Amino acid sequence: MTMSSPVTAEAPVPTRWPARSPRKPSGGASWWFVLPALLAYAAVVLLPSAGGAVFAFTDWNGLAPELAFIGGANFERAFRDPQVRSALAVTAVFALAITVLQNIIGLALALLLNTSIRSRNWLRTLLFAPVVVTPVIVAYLWKYLLSSNGAVNQVATALGAGEGAVNWLGDPRMAVVSVVIVTVWQTMGVAMVIYLAGLQNIPEELYEAADMDGASSWTKFRLISFPLLAPAVTINVVLSTVNGLKLFDQVFVLTSGGPGYATETLSTLVYKTSFIVGEFGYATAIALAMTVFVAAVSMGLMAWLKGREAHVH
Repeated sequence: MTMSSPVTAEAPVPTRWPARSPRKPSGGASWWFVLPALLAYAAVVLLPSAGGAVFAFTDWNGLAPELAFIGGANFERAFRDPQVRSALAVTAVFALAITVLQNIIGLALALLLNTSIRSRNWLRTLLFAPVVVTPVIVAYLWKYLLSSNGAVNQVATALGAGEGAVNWLGDPRMAVVSVVIVTVWQTMGVAMVIYLAGLQNIPEELYEAADMDGASSWTKFRLISFPLLAPAVTINVVLSTVNGLKLFDQVFVLTSGGPGYATETLSTLVYKTSFIVGEFGYATAIALAMTVFVAAVSMGLMAWLKGREAHVH
């Protein structure tokens, strides 16, 4: 008796479908997602700003229903006004001091907190906390601390730093120093975070190679850290310069531009000219000229720093 060999069925071969290439969104479709934000920005910022700029060419006092177009008379007056020149000089001093100190302190804090100390996360949170507080609240807090009987003078007297109370907000020079201190204290956390992010993106292999060559900490900072922080330097310097040029909240709360005109900035001058003096047309002209000035400084600074980045890389 012969036995037939068992018949084995072949396994079905799975059908392979051709791989689909991922669909790339068209440029037109992506603009639909941006359009609502652009419309909202235009309605809230661009259109009111353009409409308000018209008043720079009028003599409107803020109350009269009628106004007369006077051409560029407001701008000619602003260029001849010694008070505007004084406010521009004070604004430049504030912008320069705030930019230098904010970046130096922010970079120093970032270098300190980029180490492996145990409390670095708590320190980062603590040092960044003032940034999220409203500048007006911070200014009122410091105004109380810097008063004649405030905590700063009391601590200084207890430590034997001086016999009499320092007139922080009443003396012209000390008022300038006080505004700079308060502003830098609140904004140095921004610079610290940006520099810290830049430091953490630097490859560790570069530091290891420098250690093998016996490089000191200063040499590693000068030849590795600082050159590779060029993009962070650009961001921080531009932001701090722009914020310094349009400084208002801290000055308005601490000194209101005084004593005299020692801390009068362009922003506080615009406020006083419009809401106190009632010359809205003239104030708008100053504000428009200030906008052009800040834009020119920021774009020029950005171009110079971008050129520095290209030279470093």
